[in-house]
Amino acid sequence: MATKIPKRRGRPRNFDRDEALDTALKLFWRHGYEGTSIATLAEAIGISIPSLYLAFGNKERLFLRVVEHYDRYGGLLYEHAFRQTSAREIMRAVLLGEVELVAGRETPDGCLMVQGALATSPDSDTVRQALAKLRRQAEADVADHIERAGDLPKGWDAKALACYVITVASGMAVQAKSGVSREELLTVADVAMLIWPDG
Repeated sequence: MATKIPKRRGRPRNFDRDEALDTALKLFWRHGYEGTSIATLAEAIGISIPSLYLAFGNKERLFLRVVEHYDRYGGLLYEHAFRQTSAREIMRAVLLGEVELVAGRETPDGCLMVQGALATSPDSDTVRQALAKLRRQAEADVADHIERAGDLPKGWDAKALACYVITVASGMAVQAKSGVSREELLTVADVAMLIWPDG
């Protein structure tokens, strides 16, 4: 009598990759890369751990896919900012957009790009480096658009200003994660804008 070979179990038929990435995004956003376990991810997505590996590879690969998925949030922020026509308004739009990103009602507190890389161990160095590269790219993009606006105050450096903007934005993300309110962070953005000379 022939022995029946059990069929290999794959992903559920109703598995939706975009929904799974959105679920994983919110978990990584709340708990960081190392604070989110494979078991937690699988349970939240609604699939088994082997199915999760089959769909996305290991946790590191899933996280890097999630970072790409994150663009639907962070990318829109910069698209809006870069449509502004003056350096001052670009800076303001980035800061106000970051407040909504890190402390708004539609997203978890904090920032995936900051929260995801905090307290990473040597084993997670690939993730840390990938996020650092993306933050550097965001800073370079801000510097490029600020410089192209062509109206920086005399003696100002676009790269230094972009570094300042991203540094303030990253600090606001950490503050939002620790409970600082949206209203308080809007005040921080206003204070940051005080560096701009009158007139």
